[in-house]
Amino acid sequence: MGALEREGYEVAVFTYRAGTSFAEHAHPQDKCDAVLEGILRITVGDAAYDLQSGDRLYLPGGTRHAASVLGRRTVLSLDGTRW
Repeated sequence: MGALEREGYEVAVFTYRAGTSFAEHAHPQDKCDAVLEGILRITVGDAAYDLQSGDRLYLPGGTRHAASVLGRRTVLSLDGTRW
């Protein structure tokens, strides 16, 4: 959490249960997803990124993306936003 805060992000902690998915959407602010546990797939256009423990994905504001939990494990994620 501290690393993202030092980069200027406001950070929230979220848990997503198996089967959770988010339809394609965009955020007006820059976003960083950092996974601590489980596997979170983030899809941007035709590219899919399977984030696991220690992985981060940075998305500029306005980037359309979707997300879903892979497997049976709950995902523990840091959600960073920055204007």
